[in-house]
Amino acid sequence: MIEDKQITELIDKFGRRIDYIRLSVTDRCDFRCVYCMTEDMTFLPRAQILSLEELYRVAKVFTELGVRKIRLTGGEPMARTDVMSLIEKLGALGLEELLLTTNGAQLEKYAAPLKAAGVSRINISIDSLDAEKFKRISRVGKLAEVLTGIDAAIAAGFDRVRLNSVVMRGYNEDEVLDLVDYAVSRGVDIAFIEEMPLGEASDHNREETTCSNAWVRKAIEKKYQLVDSAEKTAGPSRYVKVADAKSRIGFISPVTHNFCGDCNRVRVTVEGRLLLCLGNEHSVDLRAILRDPLSDDAVLKQALVNSMEIKPERHFFYDSDHAQPVRLMNTIGG
Repeated sequence: MIEDKQITELIDKFGRRIDYIRLSVTDRCDFRCVYCMTEDMTFLPRAQILSLEELYRVAKVFTELGVRKIRLTGGEPMARTDVMSLIEKLGALGLEELLLTTNGAQLEKYAAPLKAAGVSRINISIDSLDAEKFKRISRVGKLAEVLTGIDAAIAAGFDRVRLNSVVMRGYNEDEVLDLVDYAVSRGVDIAFIEEMPLGEASDHNREETTCSNAWVRKAIEKKYQLVDSAEKTAGPSRYVKVADAKSRIGFISPVTHNFCGDCNRVRVTVEGRLLLCLGNEHSVDLRAILRDPLSDDAVLKQALVNSMEIKPERHFFYDSDHAQPVRLMNTIGG
């Protein structure tokens, strides 16, 4: 256990400095995407989730330990009642970046207020431009609402707007170029994400549907000239530039490329579990500390510092010699 009460930053035992957290504000979502949830979900009861005040307290203590970037996730973060009050308070913390990942369905209403509250960059999930395919993947989502939300985000003037697409064999692998065309036409970025084996999918076998990003890149290069780039953002995306275009293309490849060596992030779930790795079960119960009347911010801070001792070196997706995570994506926080 680390005893130094004067520590003001989070560094794990592998020398990685944690300056970025993904903070889940809800496990609920108005979509039921096949790679994220089962169709018939049971969500957490209110008593088990952190209040907006508790979420803010966690975020504030993290910033006191050197965290400069916070990404709000869900479920769908904009599905949380009164979430804008939390976002406005986070926007006043003096972060380098306040980020949001959303399905985009409510951005027509919220894009401008989010920008005004201090959100600097926004990621919008969109896996198909075909209404029927979109419905098959999201189960209940309406493509038109997302497309309207993307346009609203562009109009709001965020520093960057990025689309996120999970390419799945048998679902949307034939739309890679269409999605890139769409991003380029609007001058926004797009990232392709390999489907992660988190929880048990209810209607497909992930090992059969996962498309490697090497395959995705080859598909894109049939039409576009891609230029390798050293640009990085807070997360694990590896970016390339599209020649003669404003857009960048990111590849997030947790299955085929282990990006753990320079991991700078942890996750906090809406029920207050601090997850030290997306692909492992290592975690700390922050809710118990937050709700203990004898625990103050100093106790919470020390728990965060101590947690660095159990942050694992890497994940081991599809490795039969290692236990696989059982949590579904909506319970993790994107």
